[in-house]
Amino acid sequence: MTDLEAALRTAVRGEVGFDVTSRALTTMDASNYRRVPLGVVAPRDADDVAAVLEVCRARGVPVVARGGGTSIAGQATGTGVVLDFTRHMNRLVSLDAEARTAVVQPGLVLDRLQRAAAPHGLRFGPDPSTHSRCTLGGMIGNNSCGSHSVAWGTTADSVRELTVLTARGERLRPGQGWAGAPEGLRELVDGDLARLRTGFPDLPRRISGYALDALLPERGADVARSFCGSEGTLGVLTEAVVRLVEAPRARALAVLGYADETGAAQAAAGLLPLGPLTVEGMAVDLVPPASAAGLPRGGAWLFVETGGDTAAEARARAEAVVRAADVVDALVVTDPAGQRALWRIREDASGTATRMPGGTSRTESGGGSEAWPGWEDCAVPPVRLGAYLRDFRALLSAHDLRGTPYGHFGDGCIHVRIDFDLLTDAGVVRFRRFSEELADLVVAHGGSLSGEHGDGQARAELLPRMYGAETVALFERAKAVWDPDDLLNPGMLVRPAPLDANLRFSVLPREPVDVAFGYPSDGGDFSAAVRRCVGVAKCRTTSAAGSSVMCPSFRATGEEQHSTRGRARLLHEMLAGELVTDGWRSTEVRDALDLCLSCKGCRSDCPVEVDMATYKAEFLHHHYAGRRRPAAHYAMGWLPVWLRWAARARLAPAVNALASVRPLAAVAKRLGGIAGEREVPRLAGETFSRWWRRRRPGAGRTGPGPGTGSGDLVVLWPDTFTEHLSPSVGRAAVRVLEAAGLRVALPPTLPRGRAVIGDGTSKSALALLTARRGRVCCGLTYVSTGQLDRARAVMRRTLDLMAPVLETSAPVVVLEPSCAAALRTDLPELLHDDPRAARLAARVLTFAEALERHAPGWTPPALDRPVTGQTHCHQHAVLGDAADRRLREAAGLTGELTGGCCGLAGNFGFEDGHYEVSAACAEDQLLPAVREAPDGAVVLADGFSCRTQLEQLAGVRGRHLAEVLAEGLGRP
Repeated sequence: MTDLEAALRTAVRGEVGFDVTSRALTTMDASNYRRVPLGVVAPRDADDVAAVLEVCRARGVPVVARGGGTSIAGQATGTGVVLDFTRHMNRLVSLDAEARTAVVQPGLVLDRLQRAAAPHGLRFGPDPSTHSRCTLGGMIGNNSCGSHSVAWGTTADSVRELTVLTARGERLRPGQGWAGAPEGLRELVDGDLARLRTGFPDLPRRISGYALDALLPERGADVARSFCGSEGTLGVLTEAVVRLVEAPRARALAVLGYADETGAAQAAAGLLPLGPLTVEGMAVDLVPPASAAGLPRGGAWLFVETGGDTAAEARARAEAVVRAADVVDALVVTDPAGQRALWRIREDASGTATRMPGGTSRTESGGGSEAWPGWEDCAVPPVRLGAYLRDFRALLSAHDLRGTPYGHFGDGCIHVRIDFDLLTDAGVVRFRRFSEELADLVVAHGGSLSGEHGDGQARAELLPRMYGAETVALFERAKAVWDPDDLLNPGMLVRPAPLDANLRFSVLPREPVDVAFGYPSDGGDFSAAVRRCVGVAKCRTTSAAGSSVMCPSFRATGEEQHSTRGRARLLHEMLAGELVTDGWRSTEVRDALDLCLSCKGCRSDCPVEVDMATYKAEFLHHHYAGRRRPAAHYAMGWLPVWLRWAARARLAPAVNALASVRPLAAVAKRLGGIAGEREVPRLAGETFSRWWRRRRPGAGRTGPGPGTGSGDLVVLWPDTFTEHLSPSVGRAAVRVLEAAGLRVALPPTLPRGRAVIGDGTSKSALALLTARRGRVCCGLTYVSTGQLDRARAVMRRTLDLMAPVLETSAPVVVLEPSCAAALRTDLPELLHDDPRAARLAARVLTFAEALERHAPGWTPPALDRPVTGQTHCHQHAVLGDAADRRLREAAGLTGELTGGCCGLAGNFGFEDGHYEVSAACAEDQLLPAVREAPDGAVVLADGFSCRTQLEQLAGVRGRHLAEVLAEGLGRP
């Protein structure tokens, strides 16, 4: 233990982390930069903060305050001690609805303040797109804004009073009238009044530099306001009194379509006299094709929100905006759900913009070129925005760069991710040259280098181009007044680090890493896959909004290492090899991935589609190569084998009997690495395939061929769970599919040349004697436990068996969502060298998709009942549930299913040590939804894991949609 670590452990009551994991998790924020800290402290209160400052001051160690870690300019990284306020100093201390103020701690997430203020008809005005995970302390440090700044201004406009600790331990209460000013600050201002009155651009989004002009006497000498945007370089915030505003009772959203973003930009300023709440802009490049259908015609759009006391008043104002705008097309949305869906498109742009369509020579990535921050938020006067964008586009072209602007058009603030090559020396040189020229362009248009996210390392070096050398020297003198020892976040704002130093990509390997999966969207490069995480931290959202899934383990534990971002950071450091030095053998990475449920939620909910389930499988494959695995990997990873053996030997009754004897079950669970709290699921007395073979009169061992209906042929996949644990689901699906006129068949069980599509066996007695029979398997259990060599072998055998099916046009209907997702994604990505894998993946349909596409004229039974339950996480992430929704609606099944993850997640919830997290995930959305369901509601759960979790934690029987529809058909 170092002297610094020992002193901190003695001095503070909060957690002190000098271990590899704690440091690795804080090397980066959402910027291009990386710094390795000495350690991390999670202070419990202001006294802890003071103690940290005292210990670090005595040793000359820098201190960096950190909130949600979503800063885009690099100011939340440092080489000394990082203060993490999110763990303990995250409370809403008080809320005074009458005074419209709130007292907050720096680690409070903005959405928590908004939820507390909403019942009083109030809200905090600024609302960055990261509102679900950014903290008030970070917002004050960066003077954040958000989409409603045209109505309610920046964070500085919403701050009344601050509580601050200086680096030398002085406790100050900055406010108006020189309140809380450190000694010497007033003298500094009084000595340079002329410069402060003339040296600062007058525009709504001027965030760059120190706001020393707020200290002018005619502006109330507001010390609190001048502190905002100082990026933790002047003092450490421990509490704040913030102003709340009245929230409109009703809102409407006018979406205005323009030919391009320049046209939208030119129109934005003209809408401001109409008093909108927002004027946001974005171009078609940032809109996923599935989302574009909901937008009016055009190549770019303005999102203009209006408010009112009534819905009619809000709509009238939105319609007035449409009439005043010269648009290609327009849409007015008053439905709250519809507005949220449209706003999600805009909020996800910061992540979506990091992957530009079309590969480039810079990355050779099949998923498009990588784009990065660095010039994320320049701002110019709104009336200059159109002209600025034209010049900006020309500058991009001159440097052979691409970027798609979007952002706060009403305030003249533009966000853009640019496809800089930050992996080569030549690319970094071009990054610097472009940055210098763009800074000059912004200044030429009367703008600010930063209009929202602060200067940090990305822009502070260029501040002399905006302010001139003398004003920057004044900034340095102000810093010296507050922090004479330069202890707080050095290298930011004044005496900055070069903008091309400490780039986080420089430590990654230049040669491709040898991996098992194909990573088709990343050009086969695992490093590029890991680089996908840019730190916007949507995975740190504390509540799963709507149907979202990501990230259930973070919501259960609240710890960064159990978020998608945290795991990606550790993988980044593993590849870098500086902090995490043992590569694939790393215990730090293994432990962080241990609580990953492999729910695949990040694959769809993460704006940049980080796929941590795949990364986890990859890591486990390498980590345990040539070594003994945990018992659970053998017990549950090889589950298909054990269940087939039990079925062939007719051991189901014996296994069930033994599992009911608690002492025997306890021993078996201990040996198998299964949580003692879990009950072992009962094996079916008759497998689905056996039922299939005997279901028709006269059917012998060889069984009948495909059904004799006149409809399309569909091949029903007998997944392990349906086959051995829930054959009732398979039986119900057959009944419904045949009622819809479809001909149902099972996959062959013999290799090519002896195989028959139809009954799950063979028609040839000779073939049964001369060939080894097999069963198709998606390989899911092997993938989820990282046994990728075995998974590939199983998948190749499956492709051999499925060869006759692939020669037909028959779809493959998969009832278990996790197996369908494995066939759609894991199969082609793991067997990327076998063209049959992609062909089979393209055939896979869910139960509802099969009915919709192949029996479009069929009318399901009218059930007229409410439903509750949860959309399977893999279905949400990979398959989609639109067809299921339509099928439920057609059957009169009303109500919405929740998002999130059930928490069992295949083998995860059964593994020893996972029970508490598994149960907490179920309590996030699933179990409350079931408890609150109306009487007579059908509990829908298409996944075997979901049904098992419901049964074991709530004593509730969940049913597959096929079972519910089959019941509605009446007796067979």
